[in-house]
Amino acid sequence: MMGKALVIGCGGVASVAVHKCCQNSEEFGEIMIASRTKSKCDALAEKLSGGRTKIRTAHVDADNVEELTALIKDFRPDVVLNLALPYQDLHIMEACLAAGANYVDTANYEPLDTAKFEYKWQWAYRERFKEAGLTALLGSGFDPGVTSVFAAYALKHYFDEINYIDILDCNAGDHGYPFATNFNPEINIREVSAKGSYWENGHWVETEPMEIKRVYDFPEVGPRDMYLLHHEEIESLALNIPGIKRIRFFMTFGQSYLMHLKCLQNVGMTSIEPIDYKGQKIIPLQFLRAVLPDPASLGPRTKGKTNIGCIFCGKKDGKEKSYYLYNVCDHEECYKEVGSQAVSYTTGVPAMIGAMLIMNGTWKGPGVFNIEEFDPDPFMEALNKWGLPWQESFSPELVD
Repeated sequence: MMGKALVIGCGGVASVAVHKCCQNSEEFGEIMIASRTKSKCDALAEKLSGGRTKIRTAHVDADNVEELTALIKDFRPDVVLNLALPYQDLHIMEACLAAGANYVDTANYEPLDTAKFEYKWQWAYRERFKEAGLTALLGSGFDPGVTSVFAAYALKHYFDEINYIDILDCNAGDHGYPFATNFNPEINIREVSAKGSYWENGHWVETEPMEIKRVYDFPEVGPRDMYLLHHEEIESLALNIPGIKRIRFFMTFGQSYLMHLKCLQNVGMTSIEPIDYKGQKIIPLQFLRAVLPDPASLGPRTKGKTNIGCIFCGKKDGKEKSYYLYNVCDHEECYKEVGSQAVSYTTGVPAMIGAMLIMNGTWKGPGVFNIEEFDPDPFMEALNKWGLPWQESFSPELVD
């Protein structure tokens, strides 16, 4: 049975997700793309018109709960796919409750005034979604998202308990600019300049930004410098995966990126504190975002691959074992297919899959759920079908 989805947001990730909804027209009979800039929605709809999926567009301010609620009530989607900014998650969840719609997002809520990545704000909605008989699926991107599904899959098929998880996110793409970010610069820089942390023996261990560095030899990419960051899926995996002793998250960065970032930090350009400029209040990081290349413009210039995955160590039948699950994605292939680079692609594809599984009832249950709480098999199958095939190794190189 074909379903209806409302996609909120029209950036790089939304563009990929909408392309994929249209490719998957057996499931997505009708979609609406809604954003603050309706002209962007119209342009994307025009580009994808003529297929079996009916596309509508609308203007909506994702900070305005009443406006969102009215739109959801009018369109009556089976699922609302939130691909707006993480600051807007709670507004969209409120509107879904008010209008009676299921909810899916790709990144957890964070307040505007502090770079704090936690699930507590969204987990606070559990009872309300339960009482309303609605499903909210949190974190259906790649990391969080696919990495958490990988953990559920590893546990279901290969382990009795998982003791150690290392999540490795390698982007070896080259866009030719001295400094640019592959997704929203504001979110990216906040994430990277925040203190790092990992989960060990039941509590958080905090580190200075970029304090812990390792070199890893990534399949199909080669050796890369990677740095320990805090990342939101650690928080939910620590709760939902039995036997956990430690979870870490590493991301690769080139020297040019780190050098530029350090300079920008040193002169105050990454600050989220408002400053007075000619009688106006401006936030330096938002100004910086305006002068940096738009991540959407990087697609045609980016070459190389991403490799994102998880290394698991644990026990099966009393024996120690390790297992590595990962996906390799090619920037140029992604651009050829959907006009976006691999960073948007690796988030947009899982966003469509999560929305599909909620929409068609494969995953259901009233409440607020992290993605690893559902059966991983249908999602893993869909990854192979829709452009993110996964690979596995039973004797991986471990991270010390």
